[in-house]
Amino acid sequence: MTDHSADHSADHRHTILLVDDVAENLDILNAVLRPHYHTRVALNGDKALNIVHSQAPDLILLDIMMPGLSGYDVCARLKANPDTRDIPVIFITAMSEVEDEQHGLALGAVDYITKPISPPLVLSRVKTHLALYDQQRELMRLVQQRTAQLYDTRQQIIYRLGRAAEFRDNETGNHILRMSHFCRLIAIEAGLGEVSVELLFNAAPMHDVGKIGIPDRILLKPGKLDADEWAFMQKHSEIGAEIIGEHDDELLQTARMIALHHHEKWDGSGYPQGLSGDDIPLMARIVALADVFDALTSERPYKPAWPLERAVAFIEEHSGTHFDPGLLPAFHNALPQMLEIRAQFADQPHPEG
Repeated sequence: MTDHSADHSADHRHTILLVDDVAENLDILNAVLRPHYHTRVALNGDKALNIVHSQAPDLILLDIMMPGLSGYDVCARLKANPDTRDIPVIFITAMSEVEDEQHGLALGAVDYITKPISPPLVLSRVKTHLALYDQQRELMRLVQQRTAQLYDTRQQIIYRLGRAAEFRDNETGNHILRMSHFCRLIAIEAGLGEVSVELLFNAAPMHDVGKIGIPDRILLKPGKLDADEWAFMQKHSEIGAEIIGEHDDELLQTARMIALHHHEKWDGSGYPQGLSGDDIPLMARIVALADVFDALTSERPYKPAWPLERAVAFIEEHSGTHFDPGLLPAFHNALPQMLEIRAQFADQPHPEG
């Protein structure tokens, strides 16, 4: 069995990923499809996901019953990722009960083909769904082109809302600029796709919008907060989520999630829900790291700016308790560019008057 993805590098044929744990089944599908398309093959779900994330195919033919990750598991992960959810998935399986088909389609698959396959049927279904996918991508391109101005306006509104929160307890708005860029750089190093990185970068400015709802006597208190004050201060996460609200818009959904969860900690000791580990959304984990790093290295009314070495040591020391240890390599790789961002958006004294 051979991966034929590089056979015709000069042409522009569609690429189809074939996923099955039985090599003979892959050979059959390859023989049917290779004369018309580029093909890539994976013998298990993990390899399939790695292939998709390294170079997204135009369509996936996916077996269901596989050791490790099942086809259902693979499909669910693809559909949960903004960068891969639109790739059409066709299940090819011996499972032919109506309930099986309903489950597969409910997960987001576009079609369901039973084994043993009929080559003309496979070719017809593949051709149909590739044409639909091409049409969908062209429509999306036109929509994105025509809504760019609206999108830019929305970004300004989101930034200004975040800036409103910063006016409450920070002399400049550069914190939200820096930490948004930090989030983007860490996310890129952590392997997030382009769509996810863009969502995170544009949603991060609203992470502390809930501070608008915290009284000045608490938010601006120069000394240490007592237990009751600290309990109220912690409510800014939930207040922020309430301010943003629940929407169908993915950017606002992301902003709400970040506002709610960016103070959760890897070991479960954070707030407001005490989530731990992978139960904390990845984007919120990235914001937590970027936010704390910027706070440590910035001058605040209650503390001077920490030297870089001390701030990095703090991040390393609290990796696995406060921060996701899996993000530490991404943080270190992103650090040189983060320092450039720090210099570019350094705080300046707010003018009097």
